[in-house]
Amino acid sequence: MIKDIFYELLGVYTKDKSLIQKLWAEIETNYTSRARHYHTLQHLENIFKELCECYDEISDWDTILFSLFYHDVIYNSSKKDNEEKSVDVAVKCLLQINYHSHRIDLCCQEIMATKSHTINDNYDVNLFTDADLSILGYSWEKYEEYYKQVRKEYSIYPDFLYKPGRKKVLQHFLDMESIFKTEFFKNKYENTARTNIQKELSLL
Repeated sequence: MIKDIFYELLGVYTKDKSLIQKLWAEIETNYTSRARHYHTLQHLENIFKELCECYDEISDWDTILFSLFYHDVIYNSSKKDNEEKSVDVAVKCLLQINYHSHRIDLCCQEIMATKSHTINDNYDVNLFTDADLSILGYSWEKYEEYYKQVRKEYSIYPDFLYKPGRKKVLQHFLDMESIFKTEFFKNKYENTARTNIQKELSLL
């Protein structure tokens, strides 16, 4: 369970159980908000599973786990600064456990990279953003469930506003030389992701 992974991770850096409980409560509250349908604890579980499969390629496992927990901790479909605000929450947590400054910087990089999903000089960053996008390369049934959940998160927008924005996002991925930045995820999901995105576009 994702909660156990968080407790175990924090336990390496602090013995303050009340602090760990408080930090987890903040994460749980945010990811289980009624406004969320895709960016939930299940999304975190999914990314964790993907990261475990490329564990040997990751240089800083703990930092990538912190990025996992905090990358969508703030998510408001009507705002454009979710990543920046999520970074602020992550930094506040990591300072409380005296996490090393260069590792905090890496965590911030990983979270901010999920905004544009462009290639990064740091391989861990690329693995993290690829894991974040892995749903794009799942079976059509899973992909269909995903885009319907995203639509629910944007339910405040009528179709005439939502559809052009969604088309722009999808086309942005198709225009990339490669959606996935690492060979690991490219080999695993690139072809199916492009097929799924094209199919969704045709349905919009």
